[in-house]
Formats: sequence, C-alpha cells, structure tokens
Amino acid sequence: MAFELPNLGYAYDALEPHIDARTMEIHHTKHHQGYTNNLNNAIAGTDLEGKPIEDILANLDMNNGAVRNNGGGFFNHSLFWTVMNPEDRGYLSGELKDAIETAYGSKDEFIAAFSKAAATRFGSGWAWLCVHKGGKVEICSTANQDNPLMPGVSCGGTPILGLDVWEHAYYLNYQNRRPDYINAFFSVVNWNEVERRYAEAK
Repeated sequence: MAFELPNLGYAYDALEPHIDARTMEIHHTKHHQGYTNNLNNAIAGTDLEGKPIEDILANLDMNNGAVRNNGGGFFNHSLFWTVMNPEDRGYLSGELKDAIETAYGSKDEFIAAFSKAAATRFGSGWAWLCVHKGGKVEICSTANQDNPLMPGVSCGGTPILGLDVWEHAYYLNYQNRRPDYINAFFSVVNWNEVERRYAEAK
C-alpha cells in the first residue's frame, strides 16, 4: 500500500503568529506531498513496498539516495506536524521531564542545547531529541532529510521531537532569522505527544 500524506490535525493558520499559514500550507501540500510521491515512486516494485517507513529507514542502504532523501523527508515531516499543537499542548512533566533534567539539568538548559543544535546545523537539516532503550535522552542534528533511525546517522535512538531547519520551513516569515524561528517553535511544542512517544520508545 502506498504511503499517503498525513493530515495536519489542525488548520494551516492554527500556529500563528509563531508559524504562518502560508508557510504551513506550502510546507505540507508541496514539500511533504513531494517527498511522499517520490518515496512511493522509489519503492514501487521493490521489496521495500508495503513495509512500514520505520523499517525501511532502519535497514536503509544509505547509497540509495532516492529512498534516503524521500523516505527521510516523509518520516521527518510526519513526526514534525504531530509534535506541534495550537491548543492542547500540555507541559513537560513525568518521566520525560526527569530524563531531560538528568541529561541536561533543567528544561531551560535542554531548550538552550536543542536550540544550539538547530541553529548551528549548517545548511539544511533537522534537530532532534532522541530516546535510547532504557529511557536516556540525547539531542543531535542531521543534515538534509537524514534522521536518527538511519544506520550510522548521528545519535541513533528513536526521535521523539524534531525541528525542521530547512529554509522552506521558516523563510517567508523569518527570512534568515533562524534563531527567532527556533524560539517560536517552543511556543507550539506538543509536549503531550512528545511524552507519548517517549513512553512508547523507551
């Protein structure tokens, strides 16, 4: 069965003023749709067809650029939409809060470290919070549409929070002010979803 573009679950203007409606619409209907279409084309007629995206990425031939780029783009954006929410966001708490404080000292120090990873990623890419088996968390970043599920990429583990720092994610509203966009992201993080992903992955 072919992969399908997931619904956002909220309106394109729901994250304003932090992320503008036009950026969200283009990002979802053009960029993410493009990765979805290209991924389906890349795996059609191969032994990858019908497999979950997580399995495809975890066992990826990293020389297969079409699946690497488009499979990563499909998965990364599918996670990205869910870890933002305009209203019912919750707050950092429970076991995830404990794990973050163990690794980084405090929520503020974690945000500073995550923001640095996002701000210093040269060119296009992503910043991630990943969880390892047992519950330890780690921040890392990846280039282009790579992600920690892929063999030998960055910190490994399961990504539970991801921030897209490709210019198409923020340029209409923030131009070259990537740090402002990163700061705005933390106003819409869906901690309920991040905690759910943490519990599932640890």
